[in-house]
Amino acid sequence: MSVDKIKSTEGKEVSVQEKLKMLYELQTVVSEIDKINTLRGELPLEVQDLEDEIVGLKTRLTNYSDEIKALNVAIVNKKSEIKDSKGKIEKYKEQQDNVRNNREFDSLSKEMEFQTLEIELCEKRIKEFTQEIKNKTEVSESSEKLLKDREEDLIRKKKELHEITAETAVEEEKLKSKVVKIESVIEDRLVMAFNRIRKNARNGLSVVTVQRDACGGCFNKIPPQRQLDIASRKKIIVCEYCGRILVDKDIATPLDELEAAAAAK
Repeated sequence: MSVDKIKSTEGKEVSVQEKLKMLYELQTVVSEIDKINTLRGELPLEVQDLEDEIVGLKTRLTNYSDEIKALNVAIVNKKSEIKDSKGKIEKYKEQQDNVRNNREFDSLSKEMEFQTLEIELCEKRIKEFTQEIKNKTEVSESSEKLLKDREEDLIRKKKELHEITAETAVEEEKLKSKVVKIESVIEDRLVMAFNRIRKNARNGLSVVTVQRDACGGCFNKIPPQRQLDIASRKKIIVCEYCGRILVDKDIATPLDELEAAAAAK
């Protein structure tokens, strides 16, 4: 039974058979949407991953730039300290020429020695900072190249996704609209049950037909009497193994066609 036909019977009680037909039709439509999503494949996830990676690379490059700037400032400061220490050494040398005793001379010598050590320490730090700048610059250049590659990949992946989406957008919107219409004429509890089963099902199937005496979802055998109950469409029956809603293979056939076929036998 179609959505429009059930809508025309609003106010009347909908039979179990009609509910089963609507659930099966809902499953058919959402499966078509699944096929479209499968066609898109992993592209949406790949696009998202590339976007996240690009954000991370840009953040990393900003951090490297800030660190390199800080190291350059540190080098300038160390050079300034070296200049100050050299100035002090020259001053202490001049003072040594005017000392009155050995004690003052030794004291100035120690100060000069201390400043010399300070210069050596600053020069060591400058070498370390310079090497660190070199290392960070190399890593930064490598990250910039990787960023460029990833941005090119993102452009290509987005183009692929856009082309596929453009091809299927109209069809997908029609199917989604049909889902809304079908859900509007099915009891809320059944829609909730359908979506719950679908969420837990690996292949997205909530409603399956009996195929070769077995569940079309998990392929476990169904006893003959249970198959008769399913075919009678008097109540909603779920698979005792996987929990999917079971329907007979003729569920999609219009009722008048089934009656005509039965009369011809």
